[in-house]
Amino acid sequence: MLPDLKSVIRLQDLDNRVAELTREISALPKHIAEIEKKLESHQRKLEADRAALSANQKERKKIEGDIQLQEQKISKLKGQMVEAKTNDQHRAFQHEIEFCEKEIRRIEDRILELMSESEPLEKNVKIAEVALTDEKKQVETEKQQTRERTAVDKKDLDRLHEERKALVASVTPAVYRNYEQVRKARGGKAVAEAVDGRCMACRMAMRLQYFQDLKRDEQVMHCESCGRILYFNPPVAVEDLTNEPRTAKERG
Repeated sequence: MLPDLKSVIRLQDLDNRVAELTREISALPKHIAEIEKKLESHQRKLEADRAALSANQKERKKIEGDIQLQEQKISKLKGQMVEAKTNDQHRAFQHEIEFCEKEIRRIEDRILELMSESEPLEKNVKIAEVALTDEKKQVETEKQQTRERTAVDKKDLDRLHEERKALVASVTPAVYRNYEQVRKARGGKAVAEAVDGRCMACRMAMRLQYFQDLKRDEQVMHCESCGRILYFNPPVAVEDLTNEPRTAKERG
């Protein structure tokens, strides 16, 4: 195979790997941003549940105090009712006591409602606290792994750039310029294998004579349909794989 052809095939491999690493390096921070955003969402949900639970507890404490005030008021009214001089005064105190007792029952019903509401809130908070602790550890682990992976990728990328630079210096300038033009025009794919008279990139059949010229490997050739640089890998004979020499009969 022509040296320039070998070089552009390797160059294509390097560029493919460079593109892959570049995408990965770019995607890793996005992945971290996504899991951190998810973590923040769970944190906000936990804070909202905690706030709801706190509000529930504060209201219960307040209205429990209101019950004590009503009970104190009833006790005072009962004391005053004993000293009532007339039936009207007695009935008035009785009505006020009944009103206070009704208010106590209303408050007790509200306390039961708040207790019912607080049970799932307390459960959710406890579960969320445990889950959030585990999630934070997982996020930190993934962030560390991402930092390590990015460092490795960047090191590999630097090595590939150095190899590419040396390889480019070995390619005939005109061939390299053509490689770059085709690569930019064809989405990063400038080289294609020819198999059974077809370009394996665009799948178009080539003229028989053109394919024969390609197999002779005398010059760098391009697909007449898509413009990519073509290469041909001749079939490998069995004896080439086994390193066993052919017999005179097999040769003749």
